This record gives sequence, C-alpha cells and structure tokens, in this order.
Amino acid sequence: MKKMFTSKKSPATPSASEGIQKLRDIEEMLRKKQEYLEQRVEKELEVVVKNVKKNKPAALQALKRKKRYEKQLQQIDGTLSTIEMQRDALESANTNTAVLKAMSEAAKAMKGANQNMDADKVHDMLDDVAEQGEVAAEIANAISNPTSFSQDVDEAELERELEELEMEELLAQELQENAKIKSNKVLPDPELKLPDVPSSSKMTREASARRAEEEADVKKLKEWAS
Repeated sequence: MKKMFTSKKSPATPSASEGIQKLRDIEEMLRKKQEYLEQRVEKELEVVVKNVKKNKPAALQALKRKKRYEKQLQQIDGTLSTIEMQRDALESANTNTAVLKAMSEAAKAMKGANQNMDADKVHDMLDDVAEQGEVAAEIANAISNPTSFSQDVDEAELERELEELEMEELLAQELQENAKIKSNKVLPDPELKLPDVPSSSKMTREASARRAEEEADVKKLKEWAS
C-alpha cells in the first residue's frame, strides 16, 4: 500500500544549453575514437602489405581487422552526422527560446510603461505645449514691434518740421552766397585811384539801407517757404 501512494519524482528536464553541451562532449569523444581507428587502419594496412607475399595468413587477419575498423569508422561518421543535426536543431531552438523570452520581457516592460501613461493626458499635454508656444510667439512679436508712444507722433508734422529746417538751411546758404558776391564786388584795385572817403553819416545811411534790403530778402524767402 505504501508503494502505491509513493510518487516517484520525474527527472528534471535539462535545459537547452545543457543538452547542447552534452552533445558537444559526445562529439568530442567520437572524434577522438575516430582518430584512433584511422591510425589502426593505417597500421593494419602496413601489416597487410608487409606479409602479403611472405605470410598470407597474417596478411589475411590484418585485412579482416582493417575492414572491421573501417566499418566502425562508417558508424561513427553516421553517428556524428546525426549528433550534428540534433545539436544544430537544439541550438536553433535555444536561440528561438531566447528571442521569444526577450520579446516577452520587452512586451511586459512596454505594457508596464504604457500603464503609467494615458492617451488623453498625453493629448492634453501636447495641446498645452502648443498653446504655450503660441503665447511665446505673441510675446516675441510684441517685444519686436515699435513701442506705442513712438506711434503717436504725427508724420505730417514731422514732414513740415523737416521742410522748415531745409528752408532755413537754404536761406543761410543764400545769405552766405550774397555776402560773398558783395564782398567780391567792393574789392579795391591797387592801380586805381581811390575816391574820397565818405563821411561817417553817409556810411551809416548806406549800411542801414543794405541791412534793410537784406531783411526784406529774408522776409520774402520765409513767406515763400511757408
């Protein structure tokens, strides 16, 4: 009764890496045996050649042993081919398992990352970013535009003031030109006989008349400019 209810533990299934390593160990053992049998075949062949004429029975026994070793070599070759195919399949399966495991872990990580984010919240955040960008652009435009007090200046008034300044400049140039012309006209000739010097009262009257004439010219220019 006790044996009926006693459960036997099944041996643990080896991992793919362990299975691959065991197959490699067997391959190494078979290749060493293969090298040994190849050496035995060469030696038996030497015995056959040596006794083929002198001792035919010895040559015959050596030939039989040679054939037996060659048969074992063929079996080993077949076994190695089978082991190589099984190892390749196991390595491919191991690779696929590792890839699937990595993909599964990546999917879980992505799922965990997405749980902390909400699509609506992300859209709201992007809308806030766009709105703040528009606000920043408006602020930059406001800063770069001319200030409000500079726009209150009357352009027409500025034009009139500029014309007045130009006329004053032209008037000053005109007065300078007239003064140069008059000074050039009264330059004395050293070879000519100078006339009598007029009296002081006469000079005063002439200066007053000349000044009055200049003032009249200035007044006309101002009236023309306005």
